[in-house]
Formats: sequence, structure tokens, C-alpha cells
Amino acid sequence: MSLFEIRKRKLLGTLLVTLQFGLLAGLAALASAKALRGAFPLSSVILAGASVALAIWTLVHNQPGNFNIRPTPKTWGTLVTTGPYRWIRHPMYTSVLMGGAALALMANPPFGWIAWCALAVVLVVKSIIEERWMREQHPDYDDYRLESKRFVPWLW
Repeated sequence: MSLFEIRKRKLLGTLLVTLQFGLLAGLAALASAKALRGAFPLSSVILAGASVALAIWTLVHNQPGNFNIRPTPKTWGTLVTTGPYRWIRHPMYTSVLMGGAALALMANPPFGWIAWCALAVVLVVKSIIEERWMREQHPDYDDYRLESKRFVPWLW
């Protein structure tokens, strides 16, 4: 791979991560008014709890050092297919979507859901790019894709 291609991938990954965290920060800001009043809808609490649980479970199976916050796979990284990865290929993205949905429920409609939809688009694009690059690095990734779903077990 050329130096230009490496830099292009890094730049694209940085852009997607910046959008992801910017949208999450926007959702947190939109939800802050209700949070400061202590008005937490039960659905938000449940989604936030599920998001944190999935993130922890994911980190137990794909420990820091093996994954990258950008969609670029680490050169020495291994393909993880255990834990939540057995059913979904991007459990951390699913966790982020659930956490974002918890914030959107607390934000004033429709702005919270508009921001959440934008976050979902960013994560779908990020996952598509990541999977393309994972297939280059891990020859057995195509087989893994046939056995798992992108974000939601048994559905998608």
C-alpha cells in the first residue's frame, strides 16, 4: 500500500471519528437540560445501561491494543469472533448507537433524533469502510461476515 493510500485512509478515518464524537457531544448537549433536572426517562436509563454493558462485554473480548478508534485495522490486530462478535461484527458501534438513542430520548424532539440519524449514517459508512479494509487484512473475514450481522443479531 502506498504512503498516499495510508494517509488517505487515516484522514478519512479521522474525519469519521470526528463526526461521530461531534454528534455524540451534540446529543449530550441537547439532553443536558433534562439531565440537569434529573428527568431521566426509564427508556433512556435502560438503553444507556445496555449500551455500557455491551461496551464492557466488547472490551473484554477485543482488548485495547487490538482495535483502532478509526476504521483502519491495526497491522498486528487479530480477528475477534468471540463474545458479542459471535453475533455482530460491530458491537462497539451498536453500543454507541444505543447510547446515542438514550440521549436522543432525553433531547427535545426532533433535534435529538435528527442528530441520532446522522450518527447512524456515520457509523454505517464507517462500518462499510472498515469491513472493506478488514477483508484486505484478514482472508477469513468473508466467512465471518456470512456468520454474523453488522449491528443487530439475526437482523442486520
